[in-house]
Amino acid sequence: MNPLPDVRTAEAWTAFGTRLRQWRRRAGLTQAQVGARVGYDHTAISKLEHGTRRTPLPLAHRLDELPAAGGDLLDACEAAEAEGPEESGGARPAAATARACPLPGEPAGGALLSMLPPDTVPPTSLPTYGLVCPVHRRDGCAVPVLSDVIALHTAFCALGPAAVSRPPLDIDTVHALTVLLAVCQRADEERAWPGATVVVERTLHAMLRWMALPAAPYQRQLAPLAAEYAQSAGCLRLLWGRNATAMAWLDRSLVWAGLAGHVGTEVAALGDMSTLARLEGDGPSALAYGAAIRQAAAGRHWAGALSDLYLARGHAVRGDARQTLDHIDRAWSQMGRAGEQDETEAPWLSVGSVRLRVESGAAGALRDLAASTGDRRLALRAVAATRTALGLLPPGMHSTRMLFLVRMADAHACARDPQAAIAIAEPVLDTTEVTASTLLGQELRGLHSRLASLYANRPETDDFTRRLAALVR
Repeated sequence: MNPLPDVRTAEAWTAFGTRLRQWRRRAGLTQAQVGARVGYDHTAISKLEHGTRRTPLPLAHRLDELPAAGGDLLDACEAAEAEGPEESGGARPAAATARACPLPGEPAGGALLSMLPPDTVPPTSLPTYGLVCPVHRRDGCAVPVLSDVIALHTAFCALGPAAVSRPPLDIDTVHALTVLLAVCQRADEERAWPGATVVVERTLHAMLRWMALPAAPYQRQLAPLAAEYAQSAGCLRLLWGRNATAMAWLDRSLVWAGLAGHVGTEVAALGDMSTLARLEGDGPSALAYGAAIRQAAAGRHWAGALSDLYLARGHAVRGDARQTLDHIDRAWSQMGRAGEQDETEAPWLSVGSVRLRVESGAAGALRDLAASTGDRRLALRAVAATRTALGLLPPGMHSTRMLFLVRMADAHACARDPQAAIAIAEPVLDTTEVTASTLLGQELRGLHSRLASLYANRPETDDFTRRLAALVR
């Protein structure tokens, strides 16, 4: 929930807050009771009622349902949203500027070896898993063995906050830190490993201490790697539903990527920021971050395709079919013109091709648009695009595969085929540990919403819908 930018917008949210208070009192509920039922603290509900914070549309849906307001609160929320800033070619998201954003605290943890998966085998050379050596780039370089990676990482993190000396930052340490990030990313993708966040953030805090050393060149030396680590930390936090800390790390990733001149990392961070804003119901910011991708990587077809995809998803949740389909068509067109230079600027494209990202982004936008408009034809297009994306996934990307399967199931639900939806989603529930706050949990919540609203009191869907409810509420 973001602070309000101007007087006109503030007045609109004050009007929403007044209606919220009226409906709450009419239902005989306290602010604490409302907060507990929608997953917010009572102080947040108080701020909403006083109009000092905007309300994301998904939250407005829940607030409207709670006192059975019949759409009144949702209408008031949409009216307030209409007073907000519109998408424009010159808009710059707030995070595009290098501001001093507070960062998450350093996580506690034991020795690195105890936090790594037991079967960890680091790659023997760089580049690997979309990461290149910040010193040698794509030329290729050898990586220390696991025992040396652990020793180098331990020494790197041992630098205390009060250090004033200038210890050497050798190439082996840079290689060890780079390959450790690749290990964390791969392990989280293959087994949804929570320890990846701890390792990545502990390393980031150590980088901050190194870059703060007086009269030392470490800020510029470490900026490329720090930008990668911060973007990864933001993405990990986003996947686990920790949105506030995700934005803090992504904000810092932009700053360091700009310092290092790494366009690929900047685009990745802006894309995650657009996703985060969309999940929070902040449509204008989702569009602004998506548009900023094209500004950050002007003239690059791969970045243009990604920019159009994030814009398509921002418009889709608003039900704007014309804008959504136009951006999808533009993304597909630019995908065909992407070339060999892409992986030089954005090495992470080697983990999944531009086409994979375009097909999966189009599938998400089409599914969102089908859910907003009720158009079965769009839902069937979403099914087809998701099937293509699944076929393009390289081996081992377990977490992404689960996400795509749930998206396909949801598209089938939007296409009025609940049996297909259940058949696709049921194995995901059987094989995956799901919590409501994760990105996968949010996708499942959307599927539950569709099944519960479109197929209520139907014997063939009731059992599965109840099972889903127990997971996502």
